[in-house]
This record gives sequence, structure tokens and C-alpha cells, in this order.
Amino acid sequence: MTTPTKLTPAPVINEMVRLLTEQYVFPGTADQLAALLTRRLDEGAYDVDDAEELARLVTSDLQSVNGDRHLRLKHHAIPVPPEQGAATLDAMRREFDSSLGGVPRVQLLDGGVAVLEPAPMLFPLEWAAEPLGAALTLVSRAQALIVDLRTNRGGDPDTVAFVCGYLLDERTHLNTMHWRDGERGEQSWTPPHVPGARFGGSKPLYVLCGGSTFSAAEELAYDLQQLGRAVVVGEPTRGGAHPCRGWTLTPHLEATVPVGRAVNPVSGANWEGTGVRPDSPCAAADALDHAHALALARLAP
Repeated sequence: MTTPTKLTPAPVINEMVRLLTEQYVFPGTADQLAALLTRRLDEGAYDVDDAEELARLVTSDLQSVNGDRHLRLKHHAIPVPPEQGAATLDAMRREFDSSLGGVPRVQLLDGGVAVLEPAPMLFPLEWAAEPLGAALTLVSRAQALIVDLRTNRGGDPDTVAFVCGYLLDERTHLNTMHWRDGERGEQSWTPPHVPGARFGGSKPLYVLCGGSTFSAAEELAYDLQQLGRAVVVGEPTRGGAHPCRGWTLTPHLEATVPVGRAVNPVSGANWEGTGVRPDSPCAAADALDHAHALALARLAP
């Protein structure tokens, strides 16, 4: 019988400190967090034998200065490869394969109102373009559309742009990434063409959100809201706007560190910390019925 390897917190914390100081988009905050983690390590706060507990303690400290929900030490129950980003991709692929390619629900409600639920994530575009394109083409014939993001945890900004391409009529600037060194990065635009029929930019569109809606799913809601294209229905979202990368520190622990920040061309800001605020607030559990009623009222002669 194999004896489990004893968890040694110091190498994990030291590597987390290195990643913060070299990669985190906010250098001043990185210095504060590095000092905090080092002090907590010296105090024995991380002297635990369980990797999951260490991940919880470190994540709590990482988010204690500026509340950045993308800044985490994540625990993975299933061992993951050591390559950068492999932990996240490995877990995402399992979810992609078990969720019909990230589109577990397409439904037609009364009155010609369609529901599209991308979940549990907006997966990498090289995986998701085919199932998402098929689903978006299918709902293009609806009189109104409800996009349900209440359980969507985020994903790929390129996939956000791809989805928006079906919901707008013209190529549109969605946001610009700004990096640690202060330089502007690449702009995000909807694609000039989509492989299927567009729902378009004029028919009624509603986006459902809640307290579990996060990251790229928030971007999808925020972009459409700022453009005046969609009515956001439900509860405020979690408030994570910083794109991040992942590093495997042990077979069960992954550090995720934001390396940039998104700036919306309409608002000049983003949803970090505040979340996306609904245009039509209601309990998240009631959001679908509420949006359906709004759509029927809008479609009524």
C-alpha cells in the first residue's frame, strides 16, 4: 500500500509568492500579498496536512486585500498534469464532454420565445464553436431569446465574442485588455462572419444572471448590456473581470493569477468587484419566468 506524500506548505507558498510578484496585473497589490503570505507561513498558519484545506486558507488570504476572485489556490481532487494551464484544461474537458459541448439546454417556450443555456462554462472556442454555433443557429428563428447564464462559471473571452457575433448585426468592439506593464493588449471584437444564421441585433434579447454567474459569463452579460442589446434579468453577478492563467504547483494544487484587466469601450470600466447589475432585478430562481413575461409583453401586438 502506497503511503501518501506528506504535504509541505513552504514550497507551495514560495511558488505562489513568486507568481504574484512576477505575474499579477497589479504589482503594488502583489507586493502586499507576497508579504502577507510570507508572514502567515512564518506564523505557522499554513501548517496543515490536507491540500484542500491549504487551498482554502491561501485563497482566503489572497482575496483579503482587493477581493480579486480570480486570484486563487485551487484544489483538484483528481491529479492533474504539471504543464502550465493543464489543470484547468483537464477539468474543463471532462465538463465539456459531459454537457453536450457546453449547451445542455435549448428550449422553445410559449409565444416563440427560445431559451439557450450555455453551461457550465463558455468553453475554449476550438471546442465549443460547433455545438454553440449549432444551438445559436437553431434559436435564430425565435421571436425572442433568453440566454440563461445563472449557472455559468466563465470561460474563454473568444467564445464570448463568438456568441455575441450571433446576437449583433455588425462587427462590434467588445473590450480591450490592459496588461501588468500598463500597455494595452489586444482588442476583442465580434467575428465578421459566423458559421450559421444570426439571431441578429433587433429582436428582444434577455440574459439571466445570478450569484453564480462569473468571469467570462459576466463579460457576455456586461458587453450586451453596455451595448444596449440585452436586458439583464435576475441578481447581481459575482464580480470577476480579470483574465487569469493557471500554474500547477502540486498534482492537486493549481495557482490562478490574473495577468490583465478588461476595459469596456462604452463604460470605460468593467464589472470587477461590483458584478453585473440587472436591469430587471428579481430572485435568480424566478428570472426565467420573469424574462419570459417581459418577452411576451414586448412581442404583444
